[in-house]
Amino acid sequence: MKVVVPFRPPAAVERPRTVSGYATRDVAALLGLSVAQVRSCIRDGFLIPAQGPRGEHRFSFQDLILLRTAKGLLAAKVPRRRIRLALQKLRQQLPDGRPLTGIRITAQGNRVVARDGREAWDPASGQILLDFDVAQLQQEVSAWAPAVELRPEPPPEQPPTTAAAWFERGMDLEEEDAEGAVAAYRRSLELEPAAPDVWLNLGRLLHERGEVAEAERCYREAVALQPGEPVALFDLGVALQDQARPEEAAAAYERVLALDGSFADAHYNLAAVYETLGRREAAFRHLRSYKTLTRG
Repeated sequence: MKVVVPFRPPAAVERPRTVSGYATRDVAALLGLSVAQVRSCIRDGFLIPAQGPRGEHRFSFQDLILLRTAKGLLAAKVPRRRIRLALQKLRQQLPDGRPLTGIRITAQGNRVVARDGREAWDPASGQILLDFDVAQLQQEVSAWAPAVELRPEPPPEQPPTTAAAWFERGMDLEEEDAEGAVAAYRRSLELEPAAPDVWLNLGRLLHERGEVAEAERCYREAVALQPGEPVALFDLGVALQDQARPEEAAAAYERVLALDGSFADAHYNLAAVYETLGRREAAFRHLRSYKTLTRG
């Protein structure tokens, strides 16, 4: 039985996260392409844009240059394989950190020539039939949409500093990263050991991955800190039952029902334990209670 009991800390206002780069629709509008054409260029390997937090593409100015280059080459009927090779080679040949804004790409016969004002080179083989100055693109972007000006990347997320924050992180991670959730709960307990909810959630995760003895220890900590909480007692009973300790499990379930006689799952599990112990009348009584509580 999975139970999550949050700390309920004061609600925090989540600041919107700024994602740098141009959105796909903005790039398509600026370059006179359709969204489908932009995505096709990505699939063909002409460029590899960054991704935002929801997996959406975010384009740098360098990506705009590559897209405009690809657009011209496609219009000139250059095979896509040759375009991909030319753009890949061009990126490899530029020194690290050097932008494409000062590069001109022209065709000379059957050769593709790139110029930066000082030297010319052939980035890849293939016939390219256009000549354009990518510096012009920078002017167009500046005049087009200042609202999508590239912004610096936000600073990396800082780790939590309080037990409550680590607990919240653990709950956020449970579905996608159980190991990370366990680590977060352990860190929370290092900062605040007297936290029954954290012990309970940590025990449940350990129980699910088969570490039943360690889960039992966590449940006992939760019960000791909050003896009137039936959920922790119930989970303790399950851990004891899973370790083939029926007498102890029965005692735990009986304590659950002393606190909350309507706890249907405790009646059901206790019926199974008493059946194992040969106490058939008690087993039948609790099974009947379970059916009554869950009827309709």
